[in-house]
Amino acid sequence: MKQVTIYDIAKEAKVSVATVSRVLNNTAPVKDSTRSKIMQLIDQYQFQPNALARSLSKKETGTIGVILPDVTNPFFPEVFSGIERVARDMGYTFFLCDTLGNYDRESQYLHILREKQVDGIIFLGGRINLSKCKPELVEEVVETANRIPLVLVNGNLPGTSLYRVITDESKGAEIATQYLIDSGHRKIAFIAGNDNMSTTAQKVRAFKRIMERNGLKVPADRVLYGDFSMVSGERSMVRILSQPDRPTAVFCVNDFTAVGALKAAMKAGIQVPGEISIVGYDDIPLASAIYPELTTVKQHMDRLGANAVQVLHKLIMKEKVRKLTVIEPELVVRESTRSLNEDRSKEREVERAEV
Repeated sequence: MKQVTIYDIAKEAKVSVATVSRVLNNTAPVKDSTRSKIMQLIDQYQFQPNALARSLSKKETGTIGVILPDVTNPFFPEVFSGIERVARDMGYTFFLCDTLGNYDRESQYLHILREKQVDGIIFLGGRINLSKCKPELVEEVVETANRIPLVLVNGNLPGTSLYRVITDESKGAEIATQYLIDSGHRKIAFIAGNDNMSTTAQKVRAFKRIMERNGLKVPADRVLYGDFSMVSGERSMVRILSQPDRPTAVFCVNDFTAVGALKAAMKAGIQVPGEISIVGYDDIPLASAIYPELTTVKQHMDRLGANAVQVLHKLIMKEKVRKLTVIEPELVVRESTRSLNEDRSKEREVERAEV
């Protein structure tokens, strides 16, 4: 059976090859009746454009490179899910690069993706989250972005003006901290991540800012640094529970550390939220799968990925797009927190009754 080509589709539809190409690639408006006729023929013949021919003629591969630091951390697969969902509908395939948090691997993958001539790159984590990134690491990304459309997700590089899609992490930390204060908590600890990461620095600054705005002090031992793992969260919580003047609430840099903190509390026989409240950050699937379900800040990870693809696609198509796209976070209140205001109200009622 003869293989149907784009020329056969154009001839039978009585249109130009360029019109069929516009329908296939959605690169320009086509009259609805014409588009419908072309799509009927494409379905009838089960026509599949030749990807190699398309890449040679248009100098496009239809491939997007995605660089991320840890595929086992649920945050990144959730973002990738949003990337995949939108990009697939646009006809893109993927070159997924897991760097394992190694900056040398990031450099290798940047080089490989340039060699593969991908149409664009989405970069998550790693060097773009460092508070102080080495100039040579910055230059590699800038040099790549000068050759290939590139979008950073939830990160930045000093002295650059790269295209970025982010959630407002500072605002998320402010919302969570204010929620705990409004719930009557005055002694609040913060389990932070790596102290050399910008995401940690942003959240710590926001936490301290809201505490001070409410006239509350943050003793040095109430901010505990570690990494972004459950083990780190568990270790930090053990230290918090050993403090003489124990906090009534703990805010965590991400959901992994919050789950570790919850585990430590349960091991110590401390009730959550009865004796201590815990708030996470990200809203990974695990947050609503554990007991008690975790109060957390929702990062809209799927939306992060979807927006990153939309920005990247516009860059690939040489369309105008703003440098910074910001997604607003929101607090999701579940079972791991409680209000102390209700307890104080009951105490006052008891006092009045006794008088």
